[in-house]
Amino acid sequence: MQQSIDIRLTVAHAKESWAQQESPFIELLRHGSLTVEFYQPRLVDKQQPHSRDEIYVVVSGTGEFINGTCRQRFEPGEVLFVPAGVEYRFENFSEDFATWVFFYGPKGGEAPSGP
Repeated sequence: MQQSIDIRLTVAHAKESWAQQESPFIELLRHGSLTVEFYQPRLVDKQQPHSRDEIYVVVSGTGEFINGTCRQRFEPGEVLFVPAGVEYRFENFSEDFATWVFFYGPKGGEAPSGP
């Protein structure tokens, strides 16, 4: 029988926890290969490629997202996928930009599926 986890992550709690530190991100949950973070860069996104696949869910703000060779606008509610090892960053983002980050899977990323 699988154990249930009683946890609720809210934007308000994430922003409160994030505001109490210097880093632009804060880890809020870790379970198996899943890590959930809240990310709110200050002025510049200095991220480097990560070793695992990741998904961003934009909470607030707008801007441009560079994912490999692709550049696109983003807005609140948008889901963005970044494969492991790909160079990416957020640019020209509004002051209120914030996003959930979900890291998952093995180092090197999961194998692509489907066509």
